[in-house]
Amino acid sequence: MRIVGLHHAQITIPRGAEEQAREFYCGVLGLTEIEKPASLRARGGFWLQVGDREVHVGTEDGVDRRKTKAHLAYQVTDLAGWRKKLAEHGISVLESIPIPGYDRFEFRDPFGNRVEMIEQKD
Repeated sequence: MRIVGLHHAQITIPRGAEEQAREFYCGVLGLTEIEKPASLRARGGFWLQVGDREVHVGTEDGVDRRKTKAHLAYQVTDLAGWRKKLAEHGISVLESIPIPGYDRFEFRDPFGNRVEMIEQKD
């Protein structure tokens, strides 16, 4: 018996904010929405494909997402390009504490979720 991998991670957005979230996650970040099972659609939210993993965007009210350090870290190429693209969309980038072998930064999505962009150094 063992854990063999990570299937998906979930973030939350306020109820009814799906279209704004799609604009950000699919439009700005360029992630692909995948079909959510019919049995779960009534709950709101949507699912995204990120490489060989999934990010589930659920809906939840009454949560101050800006108060948590919980986050997703997207492994990227061209970190400088991402920094520029986010700035063009009014997203403030925060510098992260350096870690060996990587360049990275973080930001908050339009709903307050903490997001990290990380690129492995050559």
